[in-house]
Amino acid sequence: MAARSTTPEKRPGFFSQIRTLFTFTQKEFRWLPFLLAGVLLLGIAVGVGIGFAIPPVAPWSVVLWGITGLMLGVLGSLMTMTRMSTRAMYKKIDGMPGATGHVLSTSLGRRWQASEMPVGINPKTQEAVYRAVGRGGVVIIGEGARGRLTRLVNDERAKVQRVASGVPVTVLYVGHGADEVPIAKLASTIKALPKKIDRATMAAVIKRIESVSQSLTSLPIPKGVDPTKVRAPRPR
Repeated sequence: MAARSTTPEKRPGFFSQIRTLFTFTQKEFRWLPFLLAGVLLLGIAVGVGIGFAIPPVAPWSVVLWGITGLMLGVLGSLMTMTRMSTRAMYKKIDGMPGATGHVLSTSLGRRWQASEMPVGINPKTQEAVYRAVGRGGVVIIGEGARGRLTRLVNDERAKVQRVASGVPVTVLYVGHGADEVPIAKLASTIKALPKKIDRATMAAVIKRIESVSQSLTSLPIPKGVDPTKVRAPRPR
């Protein structure tokens, strides 16, 4: 009997990830190559300029500073492409059902707890409500048509206030209308909330809310965002 293969799956290499990141980002920003080339040339120009500015001016000094500028330009290009890939990701998922859950589960960091799954959903229209808990209190986020979210948001707010009295509750709506938060600014808006509770209270609130939360496993999950396809790949 042939032995089973135990060879681990080969992960894509660094340059393969860079190429994938570049391709993903360029689909949204066609001018990306010109931007990256400009950053690279700027780094080289800065390095060469420093070489000429520091006496005594010698060819080997200018060359060394030029190489240093080249490395800085490469680093700057990678950082620029990473930032642009994040913008491309937000642009791609903007308006898609489930985008809010994707952002909450990947962009809030360790100081906030949130799930990719909604805590309330309208199966017919796919309007959904999400919840995040952190030092800023409880944040309820509505995704979809604001008028049809009123009941879902009010139900979730009442549940939170019933088990976590005194804890501030903030309601946000994702969108581009008045008093709405664009999906690209959702994570930063939540993380900018002032700290209102300590860590012990935060842990207690999370436990209380989870104890009364109803299971949503029987409800359809909003379709439209596949994190494995939309998330901008990052180089290791």
